[in-house]
Amino acid sequence: MAAVIGAHGIGGEVKLKVFADDLAPYRSFNDGALTLRSLREGGIARFAEVADRTAAEALRGTLLTVPREALPPLPDGEYYHVDLIGLAVETDGGVPVGRVVAVDNFGAGDILDIEKPDGKRFMVPVAVATIGLTAVVPAAFVE
Repeated sequence: MAAVIGAHGIGGEVKLKVFADDLAPYRSFNDGALTLRSLREGGIARFAEVADRTAAEALRGTLLTVPREALPPLPDGEYYHVDLIGLAVETDGGVPVGRVVAVDNFGAGDILDIEKPDGKRFMVPVAVATIGLTAVVPAAFVE
């Protein structure tokens, strides 16, 4: 949902890098370890368990997660990035290629990071892939 990227001020607030459209519906993160008290514009958050800057700094790098069942259902054709991790990948000709190991977005759309059995990786825009029980990519993208 988000990652803590540092402390904000001296009162225990943290700066978040938010990956979700909206964190407001969620109050509990990381299996109840963090309780959201407030969220301001710009990704500034306060957690009930964080009292000062030292505690806020200690959270740097922490990923904020919620249980899968807390996420809203998606319409057909949409997916959560986590659902793509580990997905088998094959070419449009049916040749197995590898597995999806990450999904990145650098601003122009989602990109599949695919690892071949030999450990080499390559990237393919989701826009040219077909997502189903496997990810099908054009053979031209495979070295």
